[in-house]
Amino acid sequence: MTAEATSSNLTGQNAIAEVSIVLPTYNESKNIPLVFEALKQCLKGVAWEVIVVDDNSPDGSAEVAKKIGQQDSRMRVIRRVGRRGLSGACIEGMLASSAKFVAVMDADLQHDETLLPRMLEELRSDQHDIVIASRHVEGGEVGDGLSAFREWGSNLANSLARRFLKVELSDPMSGFFMLRREAFEELVPSLSSQGFKIMLDIVATSNGSLRIKELPFVFRERLHGESKLDTLVTMDYLGLLMAKLFHDRLSIRFLMFSFVGATGVIVHLIVLKTLLSTQIAEFSAAQLAATFVAMTSNFFLNNRLTYRDRRLKGAAWFRGLLTFYLVCSFGVLANVGVAELIYAQQPLWWLAGAAGALMGAVWNYVASKTLTWRQS
Repeated sequence: MTAEATSSNLTGQNAIAEVSIVLPTYNESKNIPLVFEALKQCLKGVAWEVIVVDDNSPDGSAEVAKKIGQQDSRMRVIRRVGRRGLSGACIEGMLASSAKFVAVMDADLQHDETLLPRMLEELRSDQHDIVIASRHVEGGEVGDGLSAFREWGSNLANSLARRFLKVELSDPMSGFFMLRREAFEELVPSLSSQGFKIMLDIVATSNGSLRIKELPFVFRERLHGESKLDTLVTMDYLGLLMAKLFHDRLSIRFLMFSFVGATGVIVHLIVLKTLLSTQIAEFSAAQLAATFVAMTSNFFLNNRLTYRDRRLKGAAWFRGLLTFYLVCSFGVLANVGVAELIYAQQPLWWLAGAAGALMGAVWNYVASKTLTWRQS
């Protein structure tokens, strides 16, 4: 066998992968074959594999990836049923790898796959632990991949990360990176499976222990499908930010649940004021109506954001709403009961009120997690 043939075999379909590329997907059936072909072109001479982690896409993304895998063993598929979320998908994919290096990139062709060989070379040099593709270092561009509003939001998020998490990166919101698997496995027990910004979570959790290299890339326009990022992702990001500020003592899900609860207070006051000022109802009736409107608003937002990975639909949505009403009703009793108990022993209205509100929030969170959005 010639040296050339031996080299081809070592980097072919049956070679042990040196690098695993994790592609989290949801409704990317048209893009998966294109990404796979692009990777074959840019990773010639490298032992690699792709791990598609699909959140049970209704468009058959997992089936498309499996068909490719039947012809090429470098394609592997993890189909997640009953679980959603970009960070969680990335974590599962990286944990499924036994390669020395793991990369994460989008399956929508907005990330420039031709940067992967250079990332790999930087890690092979043993000078860095993670290599991040940045749109904001010299040579990088946002390009046409982000709308003006989303670009503004991304820049704001970058500023918050640098200010509050002390993450000194030009593009902490990047979702395109490669790192040593052993470094990832040391950090993974402290990572959150919720939210969208896994790279920021990794760097923030490392507390400066990772040797970081940033490389420029141009963010491309999506070819097929629609972006999975919506305005609610902002809340996900703020939840991650707060969780890290509290050194992960509070879960991101609880923080998002609390954010939603705060919006419910505003909704309650607006409805109460409207009903009273228009004389539609007396105070008691107006208070009751405002309470139900606020609870409904909280349920809707929690279903869309806090429990987006367990989102209720159809008949389950209505059953969930009823259980949420029930949970919150008992939450009011817990709130008042704790507040009165504390006030009787220490007549400080602000202490009693805060303790009651905290008790109500904890009760609502735990009970709704168990009854309304229970894990199936």
